[in-house]
Amino acid sequence: MHSAPRCAARSKRTGKPCRNPAVNGWSVCRMHGARGGSMSGKDCPAYKHGGRTKEAEQLRKLSNDLTRLMRDFGR
Repeated sequence: MHSAPRCAARSKRTGKPCRNPAVNGWSVCRMHGARGGSMSGKDCPAYKHGGRTKEAEQLRKLSNDLTRLMRDFGR
């Protein structure tokens, strides 16, 4: 543990390096972005109905744009 490679991240305030051990195969520790991000879609534990997925948001935006066009066309 003491001889493990250290995290390459630096503090914005002090400029000192992070002293946590880096994750295997990464240059940073788990707190600075190694293996970061979350699962997407149905793999994510917080997934409930899909109403907020990227595809659903794009479809909703397209539908709203078409509705506005139709409303302006009718005037």
